[in-house]
Amino acid sequence: MNDKVGNEITEKARKVRLLLLDVDGVLTDGRIIYDSEGRELKFFNVQDGLGVRLLEISGIKTVLVTTRPSEVLERRAKDMKIDRVYDGVLHKTMILDEIVDAYGVESEEICYVGDDLVDLGIMRRVGFPVAVRNACREVKEAASYITGKAERAPCGRYRSLS
Repeated sequence: MNDKVGNEITEKARKVRLLLLDVDGVLTDGRIIYDSEGRELKFFNVQDGLGVRLLEISGIKTVLVTTRPSEVLERRAKDMKIDRVYDGVLHKTMILDEIVDAYGVESEEICYVGDDLVDLGIMRRVGFPVAVRNACREVKEAASYITGKAERAPCGRYRSLS
């Protein structure tokens, strides 16, 4: 990434006052698994919870916007202390004005992270659109930034409990 692009991304990120996240494929690996009782299972990463908490400490709220309502998501959102979940929303741009009013922000102060075609409309209306690494081509093209998966650095040493 050249300095000009890096500076543009940094400036967009500095303006962010609200983080909007899609769920499936962004906070999860995109898989939906049903157990033998028909209960839905999803895989969330614990590190996302810490990231959301650190943003909250910095004064940046996090809101989830997803097309699929899910009890599993409600529980994870509660665990992460997510400010609000908009679920069952197919046309995500239709709620953007409501979100702007509710949080007292401008659309340029919103970062939206998405991965699929239903995310395109809202990505085109926010100040800092982000695509996850495995997003579809169209979403990557609409993004100002595409995430990458770095090797996980050791966070500390584990002691044996025995």
